[in-house]
Amino acid sequence: MPMIQKILFPVDFSPSCEAMAPFVKRAAQMLSAHLTLLYVFDLASSGFELLERSLREMEEDREHAARERLNSFLVEDFPLEGCTRLLRIGDAATRIAEVVRERHFDLIVMPTHAGRFRRMLIGSTTAKILNDADCPVMTTQHAETIAPRPLDHRELVCAVSLRDDSERILRVAGQMAEDIHANLSIVHAIASGEPDSKRQLDLDEGLQSREQNLARERIAELQRRAGSHATVKVVTGPIKDALIATARRLAADVLIIGRGSEVGVRLRDLTYAVVRDAPCPVASV
Repeated sequence: MPMIQKILFPVDFSPSCEAMAPFVKRAAQMLSAHLTLLYVFDLASSGFELLERSLREMEEDREHAARERLNSFLVEDFPLEGCTRLLRIGDAATRIAEVVRERHFDLIVMPTHAGRFRRMLIGSTTAKILNDADCPVMTTQHAETIAPRPLDHRELVCAVSLRDDSERILRVAGQMAEDIHANLSIVHAIASGEPDSKRQLDLDEGLQSREQNLARERIAELQRRAGSHATVKVVTGPIKDALIATARRLAADVLIIGRGSEVGVRLRDLTYAVVRDAPCPVASV
Protein backbone atom coordinates (compact mmCIF):
# COMPACT_ATOMS: atom_id res chain seq x y z
CA MET A 1 0.00 0.00 0.00
CA PRO A 2 1.42 3.45 -0.88
CA MET A 3 2.66 5.44 2.09
CA ILE A 4 1.03 8.66 0.86
CA GLN A 5 -2.69 8.38 0.18
CA LYS A 6 -3.97 11.77 1.35
CA ILE A 7 -2.27 15.05 0.41
CA LEU A 8 -3.09 18.44 1.92
CA PHE A 9 -2.35 21.53 -0.17
CA PRO A 10 -2.85 24.72 1.92
CA VAL A 11 -3.52 27.66 -0.39
CA ASP A 12 -3.62 31.43 0.00
CA PHE A 13 -4.18 32.38 -3.68
CA SER A 14 -0.60 33.62 -4.01
CA PRO A 15 1.63 33.33 -7.10
CA SER A 16 3.61 30.71 -5.15
CA CYS A 17 0.57 28.47 -4.88
CA GLU A 18 -0.27 28.91 -8.54
CA ALA A 19 3.31 28.07 -9.56
CA MET A 20 3.29 24.93 -7.43
CA ALA A 21 -0.08 23.62 -8.65
CA PRO A 22 1.22 21.51 -11.60
CA PHE A 23 3.78 19.84 -9.31
CA VAL A 24 1.10 19.04 -6.72
CA LYS A 25 -1.24 17.73 -9.39
CA ARG A 26 1.41 15.43 -10.85
CA ALA A 27 2.45 14.16 -7.42
CA ALA A 28 -1.16 13.25 -6.57
CA GLN A 29 -1.55 11.48 -9.91
CA MET A 30 1.64 9.46 -9.50
CA LEU A 31 0.70 8.41 -5.98
CA SER A 32 -3.02 7.90 -6.77
CA ALA A 33 -3.56 10.06 -3.69
CA HIS A 34 -6.64 12.08 -2.81
CA LEU A 35 -5.93 15.81 -2.77
CA THR A 36 -7.47 18.38 -0.45
CA LEU A 37 -7.10 22.15 -0.77
CA LEU A 38 -7.31 24.09 2.49
CA TYR A 39 -7.77 27.82 2.87
CA VAL A 40 -7.49 29.42 6.33
CA PHE A 41 -8.68 33.01 6.65
CA ASP A 42 -8.77 35.57 9.43
CA LEU A 43 -11.98 37.27 10.52
CA ALA A 44 -10.19 40.34 11.88
CA SER A 45 -12.19 43.46 11.10
CA SER A 46 -12.09 47.20 11.59
CA GLY A 47 -14.14 49.02 14.18
CA PHE A 48 -15.83 51.15 11.50
CA GLU A 49 -17.53 48.09 10.02
CA LEU A 50 -18.89 47.11 13.42
CA LEU A 51 -20.63 50.48 13.74
CA GLU A 52 -22.91 49.71 10.81
CA ARG A 53 -23.20 45.91 10.77
CA SER A 54 -23.47 43.16 13.34
CA LEU A 55 -20.44 40.97 13.90
CA ARG A 56 -22.38 37.87 12.82
CA GLU A 57 -23.46 39.45 9.54
CA MET A 58 -19.93 40.49 8.78
CA GLU A 59 -18.56 37.01 9.60
CA GLU A 60 -21.14 35.31 7.38
CA ASP A 61 -20.36 37.61 4.45
CA ARG A 62 -16.62 37.09 4.79
CA GLU A 63 -16.97 33.34 5.11
CA HIS A 64 -19.18 33.24 2.03
CA ALA A 65 -16.67 35.32 0.05
CA ALA A 66 -13.80 33.10 1.22
CA ARG A 67 -15.71 29.97 0.18
CA GLU A 68 -16.44 31.37 -3.28
CA ARG A 69 -12.80 32.34 -3.76
CA LEU A 70 -11.61 28.91 -2.66
CA ASN A 71 -14.04 27.11 -4.97
CA SER A 72 -12.92 29.17 -7.95
CA PHE A 73 -9.16 28.79 -7.35
CA LEU A 74 -7.17 26.49 -9.68
CA VAL A 75 -10.30 24.71 -10.89
CA GLU A 76 -8.60 23.70 -14.15
CA ASP A 77 -5.87 21.87 -12.25
CA PHE A 78 -8.13 20.59 -9.48
CA PRO A 79 -11.78 20.17 -10.62
CA LEU A 80 -14.28 20.50 -7.80
CA GLU A 81 -15.70 17.02 -8.32
CA GLY A 82 -12.35 15.32 -7.78
CA CYS A 83 -10.81 17.46 -5.06
CA THR A 84 -11.96 18.22 -1.52
CA ARG A 85 -11.84 21.92 -0.53
CA LEU A 86 -11.83 22.88 3.14
CA LEU A 87 -12.32 26.29 4.70
CA ARG A 88 -11.15 27.12 8.22
CA ILE A 89 -11.02 30.32 10.28
CA GLY A 90 -8.13 31.41 12.49
CA ASP A 91 -4.35 31.20 12.58
CA ALA A 92 -3.12 29.43 9.45
CA ALA A 93 -0.44 27.23 11.03
CA THR A 94 -2.67 26.21 13.93
CA ARG A 95 -5.59 25.28 11.68
CA ILE A 96 -3.39 23.40 9.20
CA ALA A 97 -1.91 21.29 12.00
CA GLU A 98 -5.41 20.61 13.37
CA VAL A 99 -6.73 19.48 10.00
CA VAL A 100 -3.74 17.17 9.51
CA ARG A 101 -4.41 15.49 12.86
CA GLU A 102 -8.16 15.31 12.47
CA ARG A 103 -8.15 13.92 8.94
CA HIS A 104 -4.92 11.93 9.12
CA PHE A 105 -3.14 13.43 6.11
CA ASP A 106 0.04 11.71 4.93
CA LEU A 107 1.72 14.73 3.32
CA ILE A 108 1.48 18.53 3.36
CA VAL A 109 2.65 20.34 0.22
CA MET A 110 3.16 24.10 0.48
CA PRO A 111 5.31 26.97 -0.85
CA THR A 112 7.72 28.95 1.30
CA HIS A 113 6.66 32.49 0.29
CA ALA A 114 9.81 34.43 -0.47
CA GLY A 115 8.66 37.98 -0.91
CA ARG A 116 10.75 40.96 -2.00
CA PHE A 117 11.74 41.83 1.58
CA ARG A 118 11.83 38.27 2.91
CA ARG A 119 14.41 36.50 0.77
CA MET A 120 16.22 35.28 3.87
CA LEU A 121 13.06 33.89 5.49
CA ILE A 122 10.76 31.00 4.66
CA GLY A 123 7.57 32.50 6.09
CA SER A 124 6.22 32.17 9.63
CA THR A 125 3.44 29.75 8.67
CA THR A 126 5.83 27.41 6.85
CA ALA A 127 8.28 27.52 9.77
CA LYS A 128 5.53 26.62 12.25
CA ILE A 129 4.30 23.75 10.10
CA LEU A 130 7.83 22.39 9.69
CA ASN A 131 8.15 22.50 13.46
CA ASP A 132 4.71 21.16 14.47
CA ALA A 133 3.21 18.99 11.71
CA ASP A 134 2.64 15.30 12.41
CA CYS A 135 3.36 14.22 8.83
CA PRO A 136 5.99 14.89 6.13
CA VAL A 137 6.02 18.41 4.70
CA MET A 138 7.09 19.13 1.12
CA THR A 139 8.06 22.69 0.26
CA THR A 140 8.79 24.17 -3.14
CA GLN A 141 11.73 26.32 -4.21
CA HIS A 142 11.98 29.59 -2.34
CA ALA A 143 10.54 32.06 -4.86
CA GLU A 144 7.20 33.54 -5.74
CA THR A 145 6.77 32.13 -9.22
CA ILE A 146 9.22 29.23 -9.74
CA ALA A 147 7.39 26.10 -10.84
CA PRO A 148 9.10 22.88 -9.67
CA ARG A 149 10.16 20.52 -12.43
CA PRO A 150 7.61 17.73 -13.05
CA LEU A 151 8.31 14.53 -11.14
CA ASP A 152 8.66 12.48 -14.33
CA HIS A 153 12.46 12.59 -13.98
CA ARG A 154 11.99 10.65 -10.69
CA GLU A 155 15.27 11.32 -8.95
CA LEU A 156 15.13 11.45 -5.14
CA VAL A 157 18.05 12.36 -2.88
CA CYS A 158 17.88 11.53 0.83
CA ALA A 159 20.18 13.33 3.26
CA VAL A 160 21.11 11.35 6.38
CA SER A 161 22.97 12.72 9.39
CA LEU A 162 23.68 9.29 10.99
CA ARG A 163 21.83 10.38 14.13
CA ASP A 164 19.35 8.08 15.85
CA ASP A 165 16.54 9.06 13.47
CA SER A 166 18.44 8.22 10.27
CA GLU A 167 16.97 4.74 9.83
CA ARG A 168 13.41 6.09 9.96
CA ILE A 169 14.25 8.81 7.44
CA LEU A 170 15.83 6.27 5.11
CA ARG A 171 12.80 3.98 5.36
CA VAL A 172 10.48 6.87 4.49
CA ALA A 173 12.67 7.86 1.54
CA GLY A 174 12.80 4.28 0.31
CA GLN A 175 9.03 3.96 0.46
CA MET A 176 8.58 7.25 -1.39
CA ALA A 177 10.96 6.10 -4.12
CA GLU A 178 9.20 2.76 -4.41
CA ASP A 179 5.75 4.35 -4.60
CA ILE A 180 6.67 6.55 -7.58
CA HIS A 181 9.23 4.17 -9.13
CA ALA A 182 12.05 6.68 -8.58
CA ASN A 183 15.80 6.34 -8.27
CA LEU A 184 17.05 7.02 -4.73
CA SER A 185 20.49 8.31 -3.76
CA ILE A 186 21.75 8.81 -0.21
CA VAL A 187 23.97 11.75 0.73
CA HIS A 188 25.83 12.26 4.00
CA ALA A 189 27.68 15.52 4.63
CA ILE A 190 30.74 15.70 6.84
CA ALA A 191 31.13 19.22 8.20
CA SER A 192 34.23 21.01 6.99
CA GLY A 193 35.40 24.59 6.85
CA GLU A 194 37.31 24.06 3.63
CA PRO A 195 36.64 26.58 0.83
CA ASP A 196 34.27 25.49 -1.92
CA SER A 197 37.13 25.06 -4.39
CA LYS A 198 38.68 22.42 -2.11
CA ARG A 199 35.47 20.58 -1.32
CA GLN A 200 35.25 16.92 -2.35
CA LEU A 201 31.72 16.14 -3.54
CA ASP A 202 32.31 12.39 -3.86
CA LEU A 203 34.89 10.87 -1.57
CA ASP A 204 34.97 7.63 -3.60
CA GLU A 205 37.26 9.63 -5.91
CA GLY A 206 39.31 11.23 -3.17
CA LEU A 207 40.69 10.71 0.31
CA GLN A 208 39.57 7.75 2.43
CA SER A 209 39.80 9.11 5.94
CA ARG A 210 38.71 7.19 9.00
CA GLU A 211 35.66 9.44 9.43
CA GLN A 212 34.62 8.85 5.85
CA ASN A 213 35.00 5.09 6.16
CA LEU A 214 33.03 5.06 9.41
CA ALA A 215 30.25 7.03 7.71
CA ARG A 216 30.06 4.56 4.84
CA GLU A 217 30.00 1.62 7.24
CA ARG A 218 27.19 3.22 9.23
CA ILE A 219 25.19 3.95 6.07
CA ALA A 220 25.69 0.38 4.87
CA GLU A 221 24.26 -0.90 8.15
CA LEU A 222 21.32 1.50 7.90
CA GLN A 223 20.62 0.34 4.36
CA ARG A 224 20.78 -3.29 5.43
CA ARG A 225 18.23 -2.73 8.19
CA ALA A 226 16.00 -0.61 5.97
CA GLY A 227 16.20 -2.96 2.99
CA SER A 228 17.68 -0.20 0.82
CA HIS A 229 20.17 -0.46 -2.02
CA ALA A 230 20.60 3.22 -2.87
CA THR A 231 23.78 4.78 -4.22
CA VAL A 232 25.76 6.54 -1.49
CA LYS A 233 27.46 9.93 -1.75
CA VAL A 234 29.67 11.09 1.14
CA VAL A 235 30.46 14.78 0.76
CA THR A 236 32.40 17.35 2.74
CA GLY A 237 32.05 21.07 3.33
CA PRO A 238 29.58 23.36 5.10
CA ILE A 239 26.66 20.95 5.54
CA LYS A 240 23.93 23.02 3.92
CA ASP A 241 26.10 23.93 0.93
CA ALA A 242 27.28 20.34 0.48
CA LEU A 243 23.73 18.95 0.51
CA ILE A 244 22.45 21.57 -1.91
CA ALA A 245 25.40 21.09 -4.26
CA THR A 246 24.78 17.34 -4.32
CA ALA A 247 21.06 17.79 -4.99
CA ARG A 248 21.93 20.10 -7.87
CA ARG A 249 24.62 17.77 -9.19
CA LEU A 250 22.23 14.79 -9.20
CA ALA A 251 19.39 16.87 -10.72
CA ALA A 252 17.15 15.87 -7.83
CA ASP A 253 13.40 16.22 -8.17
CA VAL A 254 13.07 16.13 -4.38
CA LEU A 255 15.59 16.41 -1.56
CA ILE A 256 14.47 14.44 1.51
CA ILE A 257 15.73 15.59 4.91
CA GLY A 258 14.96 14.74 8.52
CA ARG A 259 12.69 16.81 10.70
CA GLY A 260 11.54 16.10 14.22
CA SER A 261 10.15 17.94 17.22
CA GLU A 262 13.14 16.81 19.28
CA VAL A 263 15.75 18.58 17.13
CA GLY A 264 17.68 21.44 18.65
CA VAL A 265 17.74 25.03 17.48
CA ARG A 266 20.85 24.59 15.34
CA LEU A 267 19.42 21.59 13.49
CA ARG A 268 16.12 23.38 13.01
CA ASP A 269 17.98 26.35 11.57
CA LEU A 270 19.76 23.98 9.19
CA THR A 271 16.41 22.58 8.06
CA TYR A 272 15.09 26.08 7.38
CA ALA A 273 18.26 27.01 5.48
CA VAL A 274 18.06 23.91 3.26
CA VAL A 275 14.37 24.54 2.55
CA ARG A 276 15.12 28.16 1.69
CA ASP A 277 18.08 27.56 -0.63
CA ALA A 278 17.50 24.13 -2.20
CA PRO A 279 17.29 23.97 -6.02
CA CYS A 280 14.32 21.59 -5.83
CA PRO A 281 11.36 20.84 -3.56
CA VAL A 282 12.34 19.58 -0.10
CA ALA A 283 10.45 16.83 1.74
CA SER A 284 10.99 17.23 5.48
CA VAL A 285 10.07 13.95 7.17
